[in-house]
Amino acid sequence: MATNSPPFGATEETHATKDDVEHGSDIDPLQKGHLLSLEHTDPVLNAKMHLVNNAIDEIGMTTYQWKLFVLNGFGYAVDSLILLIQSIIAGQAALEFQPSFSRGLTIAVYVGMLVGALFWGLSADIIGRRTAFNTSLMICSVFAIVAGSSPNWIVLGLFVCLSAFGAGGNLVLDTAVFLEFLPSKDQWLLTLMAAWWGLGQLVAGLFAWAFLPNHSCADEATCTYANNKGWRYVWFASGALVFCMSIARITVIRLKETPKFLVGEGKDEEVVAVLQGIARKHNRPCSISIEGLQACGVTGAWDRRGSVASAHAKKRISFREVWLHLKGLFATKRMALSTSLIWFSWLLIGLAYPLYNVFLPSYLATRGASFGQLSPSITWRNYAITNLCSIPGPILAGLMCKSRWFWGRRGTMVIGALVTMAFFFAYTQVRNNAQNLGFNCAISFCLNIYYGTLYAYTPEVLPSAHRGTGNGIAIGLNRVMGILSAVIATVSNTSTPVPIYICAALYIVMAAVAAAFPFEPMGNRSS
Repeated sequence: MATNSPPFGATEETHATKDDVEHGSDIDPLQKGHLLSLEHTDPVLNAKMHLVNNAIDEIGMTTYQWKLFVLNGFGYAVDSLILLIQSIIAGQAALEFQPSFSRGLTIAVYVGMLVGALFWGLSADIIGRRTAFNTSLMICSVFAIVAGSSPNWIVLGLFVCLSAFGAGGNLVLDTAVFLEFLPSKDQWLLTLMAAWWGLGQLVAGLFAWAFLPNHSCADEATCTYANNKGWRYVWFASGALVFCMSIARITVIRLKETPKFLVGEGKDEEVVAVLQGIARKHNRPCSISIEGLQACGVTGAWDRRGSVASAHAKKRISFREVWLHLKGLFATKRMALSTSLIWFSWLLIGLAYPLYNVFLPSYLATRGASFGQLSPSITWRNYAITNLCSIPGPILAGLMCKSRWFWGRRGTMVIGALVTMAFFFAYTQVRNNAQNLGFNCAISFCLNIYYGTLYAYTPEVLPSAHRGTGNGIAIGLNRVMGILSAVIATVSNTSTPVPIYICAALYIVMAAVAAAFPFEPMGNRSS
């Protein structure tokens, strides 16, 4: 009969002290417990997770993880690329198609992102990370290319939605896959990876700058298919780029299923094969063994009621399977608090930032802001510069989140949210183009300190067996708020300052929520 006691070397999981947390790397990673092990949710899984974390730390950072940094970064870039492309081309497409509801593309892209986040998130926990990793970008690229050939507004909205569906799961998958191969001392790279989000924004801005100024019509009366191909070229170029990224994911690396997912499956032999295979290829030590894992006990053993010790129902494709993953996110009071606060944070950021972008132009016009008439080339050049400024934000956040001076991940989010809030309030006083560009660049930089850290923090504190579900719902809630922002902008008065101040004030709430998070990943290992 299998026992629930951990094997030799894992009987007493040690955890970082307060001083250890502050200094992060001052303690031997092999002596750390994983972040959620004190929650006592599953002693067998905890013991096995400890051994897997030991093996990953023993192997260390290799070219395999650096390849994942790039290939998973593609997913970040594509998510932001698709979101921005629809907003960039919506105006020109509307001139050509003259739709009755001009914000239809915004709703279409967020619906696609919402369904994609939930679908790919759940599938990552049910069937694994590998399948979704290999297929999601391919789906996105095909529909992005086809979107450029849309004959009318409805068809364009459909293809935008389907392209967003493929892209929408990448923020769920990329963080999970990368994190579950990362040594504990390098988990801060998960925050740094958000710089790819800014790179996607930059690419969107560069495509707009390249194609729209010289291939766009000026008004509805003269707008035809022949003189308004710029927005179509943007879609074609974006889709082709994403297609190349999807091919690279298949050819550059043969992704192995993550060992932490396999642990939850009870596939001890495959766990050992994956880790020892990476170690052999890169000439690294790896002492994990099948015997050591099996000595911990059995995961995946059925009881008389048809329940399973791991996080799966007897039938994978069932409501019970989904319920078990949801239940696992609230297994203890601290985990329930953590999950709830994370989801609340994603709701807040999902509402505040889109609403701010919607309301600000109308508000500035009522306050007498004088921008003058910029040429299309200068307009899109400034747009590209603003997006360029979003890249250094996650880089700085990555350095901050591993430092005791900034209170780890939580402190980095608090600082990022408060500084962004200050710039948002100040931005309402913009009066000319130079100020507009300067404040846009500052907000783009500061916002991504908070955003990039939240993206990384979310999977770090979720249990591995339910990571895809929890992360998918978090990002799904963000997309729901994006849909709501488009509806609010359509029916609300955009000329008053109240919405701007409310949006900025939401960042104060985000800072308070970040300070209240019960878990701090710095100095600990993820489950």
